[in-house]
Amino acid sequence: MFAPSRTAIHRKRLAQGRSTVVSVVDIGSTKVCCVIARLTPNMSARELSSRSHSVEILGFGHQRSSGIKSGVVVGMVEAEKALRLAVDRAEHAAGLTVDSLIMSVTSGRLASDTFSSSVLIADREVSQGDIDAAMSAGVDHLNSDERTILHALPIGYSLDGSNGIEDPISMAGRELGVDMHMISADSAPLLNLENCINRSHLFVEAMVASPYASGLSTLVADETRIGCACIDMGGGTTTVSIFLGGHVVHVDAIAVGGRHVTRDIARVFSTSEAEAERIKVLHGTAMPQEASLTDVIHIPPIDADEERVISQISPSQLGHVIRPRIEETLEMVRDRINASGFAAAAGNRIVLTGGASQLAGVADVAQQVLDSNVRLGRPMGVSGLPRTAKGPAFATVAGLLVYPQHAAHEYEHRGGFASGLLAAAGSGSLARMGRWLKQNF
Repeated sequence: MFAPSRTAIHRKRLAQGRSTVVSVVDIGSTKVCCVIARLTPNMSARELSSRSHSVEILGFGHQRSSGIKSGVVVGMVEAEKALRLAVDRAEHAAGLTVDSLIMSVTSGRLASDTFSSSVLIADREVSQGDIDAAMSAGVDHLNSDERTILHALPIGYSLDGSNGIEDPISMAGRELGVDMHMISADSAPLLNLENCINRSHLFVEAMVASPYASGLSTLVADETRIGCACIDMGGGTTTVSIFLGGHVVHVDAIAVGGRHVTRDIARVFSTSEAEAERIKVLHGTAMPQEASLTDVIHIPPIDADEERVISQISPSQLGHVIRPRIEETLEMVRDRINASGFAAAAGNRIVLTGGASQLAGVADVAQQVLDSNVRLGRPMGVSGLPRTAKGPAFATVAGLLVYPQHAAHEYEHRGGFASGLLAAAGSGSLARMGRWLKQNF
């Protein structure tokens, strides 16, 4: 995988430059995607969810996933092989090698927790140390051996009881209050993902919650400010992130996705999963309509040697199998949003993304089930993506490329299990890169 003739990435040496190179990987239930890209300062990028840099793709690698189920490693050897192939293809396309990756996380029972804390500052100007001291209390309260903090995000400040302060640095007061959002996951599944990366002779630079990444790539700045929910319907999982005031305030995930629709088709019509997937993509719809007698879908048997007549169904019959699963998935998402307490924050705006969202009629069903305005979200502000990777299925991996622009705003927590996992740690190269982005633009 590592050819000596290529140029290796050394992010530490780029700390003083005006652009930097990042490498990311999304290990999903249906695909593994690795992307190498260059981030370049760009004022016009700010319209896209407060971005400060444009993203240019240098290398892209895409491979069918194996050994992964609902974001969890179930076969280390198979998962490692798929990862190696995806990274190798991206390296060849970019003409360089990578030694570390920013990766997405869907597994581990993603959870959101919000805390408020305050510190006395004795009528002096607020410093970054004061903010860190206030946030440390929330981190210490949540931190444990069983859970790993992926993101520790300040979402609001107050001074002497006055709320709505965006940046309190250099402002004077007696008491500083901080509202914070912690995103955490079970440590064991994350360790398995990290081991998969390490077995490929790579280092995990940071782990990013998938719903957070999907929102970063598909939402515009106005949507993140006034309130919006981003629903990513993947192959094995469906995730949701809620943004308000320019910050992500809640994330969640359920282990149901497009692959469950495929299995429903295979089971009901007694065919293989490969054929069921093909039929779903070519003929599937979540809004079944009455079709003419000439509209016929041929269903081959599971056993290619089986001597029987190939089944024939109508598109309407296929739709009546697909729609219940889509409705069930969206109803589960709706219930999770309502239970989170952030339903009002999401407002009346839903951005639907992910591979399963591309199925015909899914957006219409989502509008009915969620009773909200729904649009289909695609990666924005990323140049150089292959034509096949510009759709909703690649929202998460595109969001991983946007994430370094936001990493500087996270609390530099030095916790979690003993590994290469950053979890926004200030000693890591991503945190240094984040500070560089914040200082230089």
